[in-house]
This record gives sequence, structure tokens and C-alpha cells, in this order.
Amino acid sequence: MLQIPYLDLQVLHGPIQKELDAAYHEVMEHQWFIGGEADRQFENAFAEYCGAGYCVGTGNGLDAIRLILLAYGVGEGDEVIVPANTFIATVLAVTYVGAIPVFVDADPDTYLINTDKIEEKITEKTKAIIVVHLYGRVVKMNEVRRLADKYSLKIVEDAAQAHGAECEGKRAGNLGDAAAFSFYPGKNLGALGDAGAVVTNDEQLAKKIRAYGNYGSYEKYNHVYQGCNSRLDELQAAFLLVKLKYLNQWNGERRRIAKIYTEEIRNEKIMLPNMPEDESEHVFHIYPVMVEDRADFVNYLQENGIGTNVHYPIPIMHQKAYAAYCKTAYAYPVTNRICAREVSIPLYPGLTDEQIEWVVRCANRYS
Repeated sequence: MLQIPYLDLQVLHGPIQKELDAAYHEVMEHQWFIGGEADRQFENAFAEYCGAGYCVGTGNGLDAIRLILLAYGVGEGDEVIVPANTFIATVLAVTYVGAIPVFVDADPDTYLINTDKIEEKITEKTKAIIVVHLYGRVVKMNEVRRLADKYSLKIVEDAAQAHGAECEGKRAGNLGDAAAFSFYPGKNLGALGDAGAVVTNDEQLAKKIRAYGNYGSYEKYNHVYQGCNSRLDELQAAFLLVKLKYLNQWNGERRRIAKIYTEEIRNEKIMLPNMPEDESEHVFHIYPVMVEDRADFVNYLQENGIGTNVHYPIPIMHQKAYAAYCKTAYAYPVTNRICAREVSIPLYPGLTDEQIEWVVRCANRYS
């Protein structure tokens, strides 16, 4: 029986190990670990990759969202539209700055924010809309842009799972006013530790975010803002610069595997994700399937050597940390249904044809 972990970074890093080692030794040779040449090179390269003007490295993806909100002046009493179906980091960033998250239910076809339900949640206190390109699929931005223009709102992309995904020829990171990326190791573009970035076309915003992440300072010992310490360290930048060269190739492999799953898994007990007409809209950070009896399905796959994950089993509105929203938690039926049924199956560059075939065979045998 094959053993297929949910994620195996060794098969990803093995072929480029010499390049990663060289990047490490170059940083060690220079002995400059914050704000050095690797930082500069990666920020420039990633901004260009996204089709945007500026990239500012941060300590992680959560900080990237928080710094965007801080730089836009979002704070106490302001409201920010967020999807109900997302990882908690999106909402933590909102409450960290003192603002109020206003949840919008998921679209039943894409599992992303339902853009048809955003306008009804906008009030005079609303300052921004955070769209999350969840699972690696970009949100259709036309309606979001229309609402942002109509109500003078900022659009913030949470692109933590969507490195390289596109919408109408533009990449994630260049679809709103500012975008937050995470480079957590398991991401499509992952560091070898925590790392993140903000991408934008707004030069002044980029400068402000860099200052906020550098203790609120544009120059040493002169502090303009009550900032924080959130910077991309030189080693992670060096590793990311190596891996960025392979991102399109890796995303292409993810799409190939997703296509096989979608075409060959045929089991009425397993609901497969709805596929976009334009394959460039999805980079399949996650391949989410829906199963009525999740525990039974997960146990079945585990017995057959297949690892799984769940994204995300408890809706944010049900979390103790956000108990204030529990009274309205059941106002998000689509999100609740997704959270109760979602199972992520293995999908990453380096899976062999034999492994892919085994996942398909076991899925089709499930009863």
C-alpha cells in the first residue's frame, strides 16, 4: 500500500537543494540578515511577478494584512467586510487594529465570498473590503470594484493561498488597492519559516507600510507611528528568490493534478470543487472536496495510506475568540455547510502518477 502524506516538502525542495544551499551560504558570507540585498532583490522580483509597482516584505501574512489596515488608517469603530469562510488570520488582522469584522457568507459554487451579498453589509462605517482568494482561486473582482468605487472603499486582497492566480490577465496582488501574501512553508510559494509581504501600486502606501513594520520609523530613532517589528529576514528572502523561479512550473503541476482528480474521481458521495472556465484563475493551493460523513471519509483514506487536512472545521463565528458573533453564527448557512464537510486531499508538485492514481482509485472505492 502506498503512503501519501498530505504534504511532502522534501519532494519539492530536493531537486533545488543545491540552489537553496547556495542562497544560504551567500547570506552567511555577507553576514547581513535584515534589509539586505536578498530582501531588495526578492521584493523587486515579486512585485514584478505580480505586475505591481511595489512589494514590502513582512514577518508573516497576518502582519501583512494588519499593516495594510494600519496604513489606511482603519481603526476603532470602523467596519471591514470579510468572508465568513476563511482562515482566522484574516479576521484577526481586522480586530488587531480595533475595527469590526462584518461577515459575508460564501458563494455555494466557489466557496469564496459571495459578491452578491456584500452591498447589503455596507454601512457608513465601512472602510474596506477584504477579499480572500481561498484555496488558490481568485475572487471575481468586477462587482467588488464597482462597490468599492460606489462607496469609496479600499479593496484588500488576502492572497495568502493564491500566488500566481489570475483574473482577466492580472495576477493576484494586482487586483485591488493592496494585497497581503503569506509565504508560510506549505504555500505555493513558501519560505523555510514564517514570512509575508504586501504588494501594491501605491508608492506612498508602500513607504508607510515599511515604516510601520520598522517600529514606525522612516529613519533610525525617529518614530512617526506607533509601529511594530515585522520585516522579511534576509535568509527567507534568499530562499524565496530561488523558489520564485519555479512558481509557474509548480502551479502548472498543481493544475494538472487537479484536472486529473476532477475528471477521474467519480463518486456520488464526494462533491468535487467547481472548476473555473479559465484555468489561470486557480492555482490549487488546496483541492477541497465535500463529504457528508467527514470523519468516516478521513479515516477511510488514512487506512489506505492517504493523508488529508481540513480547511477549516470551525467557522470563525463559532470560535471562542469571537464569541460576540455566536448569536448570528447560523446566519451563514453556506459557510457552516462547507466547514462541516470540507476535506483537503493531497495535491502538490512532486506527487507521482502512481500516487495520484491511488488517490483517485481509493476515492472512487469509498462507500
